[in-house]
Amino acid sequence: MGETPKKVLFVNSEIFPYLPESHEANIGRYLPQGIQERKKEIRSFMPRYGCINERKNQLHEVIRLSGINIIINEVDRPLVIKVASISAARMQVYFIDNEDYFRRKTTFRDEDGNFYADNAERAVFFARGVLETVKKLRWAPDIIHCHGWISHILPVYLKKAYKDDPIFASSKVVLSLYNDTPAQFAADFQNLARYAGVEDKDLELLADPTGINLAKTAALQSDGIILADQDVDKEIVSFCEGLSTPLLKYDVKAMEDGTWIDGYNAFYDQI
Repeated sequence: MGETPKKVLFVNSEIFPYLPESHEANIGRYLPQGIQERKKEIRSFMPRYGCINERKNQLHEVIRLSGINIIINEVDRPLVIKVASISAARMQVYFIDNEDYFRRKTTFRDEDGNFYADNAERAVFFARGVLETVKKLRWAPDIIHCHGWISHILPVYLKKAYKDDPIFASSKVVLSLYNDTPAQFAADFQNLARYAGVEDKDLELLADPTGINLAKTAALQSDGIILADQDVDKEIVSFCEGLSTPLLKYDVKAMEDGTWIDGYNAFYDQI
């Protein structure tokens, strides 16, 4: 009998074709396919932004996974899970949905370019929604690969609130960093992010709730870090280089010739 294939959970901010092509959306699209082709099992998650056309992309609700309520700021928020398939890649994408957080027609900024005031709440809801859904799937990931700032609170929850859950007992976190760092979140981000098993010291940097401090908070709880963009904020890069955590640097040539997926796959096996 052969070895059991490793399981990799992708937690994405963007995936093409559900959002327009971009560096991050293309990684969200082609990395899971490439890792699956390298004989690992995969699952992919992203938010169900209101700009995603459900009919065109054939999204449908997964009733058995929906129905959980997540309490944020003392308000019960229903979690709705939808799924769609990218047939060319033979992969499914799960969508985290909620009427209040993910039905607006833009992703993170309003039509005037203003960063949504509740983006911190949306990040908390997304991270907890992913972890609760994976528990319901009874699918134990070996690697959880986080992409984009909206996934950055997830490593804290995994290592602190869910560390004793058998589904996540062996899970390692890989954090991909991009040039998508928001300037500032709502002042109460630290308070919003508190959750079972998460202590104040785990959220210490969020006393000043900047995107840089959120990325640093994620890096401190990660088992591997990937610089997935040429223009990651220099302060974040310097911070990550000062940690003892394995770090995969951005490789322009590998991105151009398509061998970057092999590099990511080897990195998963290393940590």
